Amino acid sequence: MLNESKSDYDLLKKIQRGSHSAFKRLVSLHTSRSYNLAYRYLNNQHDAEDIVQQAFLKLWSNPYSWTPGKAQFTTWFSRVIINLCLDFLKTRKPNALSLNFNFVDKKILPIEKMIQEEKETLVQETIQKLPTRQKTALILCYFEKFSNKEAAIILETTEKGVQSLLLRAKDFLKKHLIFQNDNRKR
Repeated sequence: MLNESKSDYDLLKKIQRGSHSAFKRLVSLHTSRSYNLAYRYLNNQHDAEDIVQQAFLKLWSNPYSWTPGKAQFTTWFSRVIINLCLDFLKTRKPNALSLNFNFVDKKILPIEKMIQEEKETLVQETIQKLPTRQKTALILCYFEKFSNKEAAIILETTEKGVQSLLLRAKDFLKKHLIFQNDNRKR
C-alpha cells in the first residue's frame, strides 16, 4: 500500500504541473475500484460511470484537493465518490434495482438459477434500504475490501464506530431477510 500511495503522490505532483499522461495513469489505476464503489451505491451502470467521471474531472480541475499525509489517495478518493453518490441519490428517486450479475453455471438447473437470482436480488434490495452510514460501512468493508481503519477515515469516525455500523447493518439485514423470506413462504 505504501508503494501505491507513493505512486499516487508522484502522479498528483505531476498532475498539479498539468501532466495529462500522469492524469491518464492515475485514472487507469483507480477507475475500476471507483466504478465498483459507485455501482454498489447506485445499482446503475450509467449513473456509476457518470459519478466516476465527475470525480476525476473534479480532481483534474483541482489537483490540490487531496492533502498528502492526511489520508491515502484511495481512501480520500473513495470519500469523493461516496459524496457524489449521496448527492446524486438526494436529487433522484430510486429506480428499480437492476442487477447485471450473470452467475451462469452450466450445472445449475434453470429453477435453481432463478431461485439464486431471486435471493441475490432480495439481498441487494435489502442493502439499499440500510441507513446511509451503515450501507457505506458495509460496502466499504465487505465489497470494496477496505480495512475498518480505512473505512473509519472515509466515514470520519473511529474503528469502533465502523464496527458498530457493521453490526447494526448485519442485524438489519438478518431481520429483514428473515422477515421477507417468511413472507414469501406464505
